[in-house]
Amino acid sequence: MENFTKLGISEENLYPLRKKGFKEPTKIQELTIPILINEDVDIIAQAQTGTGKTAAFGLPLIEKIESSNKIQALILTPTRELAIQVCEEIDSLSGNKSISVIPIYGGQSIDVQFRKLRKKPSIVVGTPGRILDHLKRKTLNIEDIKYFILDEADEMLNMGFIEDIEAIFNYSPPQKRVMLFSATMPKRIQKLAENYMKNYKFVKASPQIATNLTEQVYYEVSQRERFEALCRVIDMGENFYGLIFCQTKVEVDRVASRLIERGYNAESLHGDLSQAQREKTLNKFRKRRINILVATDVAARGIDVNDLTHVVNYSIPQNPEIYVHRIGRTGRAGKNGKSITFVNYDELGKLEIIKRISKCDIKRESFPEVKELFELKKKKINEEIEKNFDNASIFFDKWAEELLKLDEPKNVISAILSSFYKDEFDKKRYERISEKIRDNNRKKVRLFFAKGKSDKITKKTLIDFIVSHSNVSKEAIERIEIFENFSFFTVSQIDAEVILHKFKKVRNGRKPLVEKAKPFVKKN
Repeated sequence: MENFTKLGISEENLYPLRKKGFKEPTKIQELTIPILINEDVDIIAQAQTGTGKTAAFGLPLIEKIESSNKIQALILTPTRELAIQVCEEIDSLSGNKSISVIPIYGGQSIDVQFRKLRKKPSIVVGTPGRILDHLKRKTLNIEDIKYFILDEADEMLNMGFIEDIEAIFNYSPPQKRVMLFSATMPKRIQKLAENYMKNYKFVKASPQIATNLTEQVYYEVSQRERFEALCRVIDMGENFYGLIFCQTKVEVDRVASRLIERGYNAESLHGDLSQAQREKTLNKFRKRRINILVATDVAARGIDVNDLTHVVNYSIPQNPEIYVHRIGRTGRAGKNGKSITFVNYDELGKLEIIKRISKCDIKRESFPEVKELFELKKKKINEEIEKNFDNASIFFDKWAEELLKLDEPKNVISAILSSFYKDEFDKKRYERISEKIRDNNRKKVRLFFAKGKSDKITKKTLIDFIVSHSNVSKEAIERIEIFENFSFFTVSQIDAEVILHKFKKVRNGRKPLVEKAKPFVKKN
């Protein structure tokens, strides 16, 4: 625990860390804890989900908070699940120190919350809507807080909580320390910081994906074939225990329902479920009573499970940061995991952008044939049977003897296997997944460049300019034509997507600097 001591954690507070199995601080903890303990400044910390952010602000709070009958810290989170999780984490880190932490969120009895707040907890953790409700009712007073923490600030922005957060700031004292934690830094979050944080430090922990532990692959499948691909991925996985990410609530429900119809142990999680339903589903997932959870990105915030075997991007993430968020949920706590992304042909460009910006090595993989899949299933069943060789009771021994008298042993065993596993080995269960293995460089795109000879553009300067701004290879740029005031060049569809994305906001006067070339129409 020497490195935690160097960060400023007292001997008294090392005990709960040892008990919880902490060994080394994470990058975000190394960056933030010394500042929060030793300096009197606000902080903006950028780090991904699952990097130890709660301990990064929780441990300094435990060090700094004094025994008092006043609320000293307010922590805002985007979801109820995360509020509960933060409370539990801080409580477990506080050891013998007399710090009380309570969660406040919508869906919980407000009378119960009144009673908890009357006891003057040290720290209140809550969702913006319910916190603001209590402030307006005057059942919560934050005029004396010393610490104001925003956890997952970007997600609160996505969920439309910014106005509530700004209103809550107005109830707080001017002399307080503000700690803002966010995975991404959109302009609205930066503006929030400028308005409510004066003297602050910015720290950033680069995404720490255990790439040696997380195998990252993608399958090219059409939208129509995606569900069949998912079933095959689940059947291929050994002891599959994973999160399936979909873009919308409608898609989450549709995928979960179809999985359940197929006999898989799955449930859905999204914002339209009641709090009771959400908590029940999460509890079942954590206890492995269900092994497949289909969720939206927002609903999955607050799910902290270290031993997931798979994360499946049923819908391709909207940007590289969301991709990193998702796959960071597997390959954790020293355990191997696998991240799988489904893309159709038109999404290959977006995938290439994700790969290049996130610097992730996402390899193409092909599905096994149905015959190979059946062999994998057979192997699993054989292993399950072998495990029970020494556990069979006398009742089953006698039953087996009776059955073996009915016919040849081979016929008896075949009939038993057919009775239990007939549906599992039905070829109709696995509709053909027509993977269209194509050479993606075969499809070319012609691009227009709004500069030419009059701008001293040559083939070399054009290539160097495009390469330096987009990171595509020199060899990727072909069929260059330089005219007086403009130029043309050709690249693959994937490279075209990357180039157009990089030059999206770059203009030459009123015109875009780079855009798709318009088809030539001969005038009569």
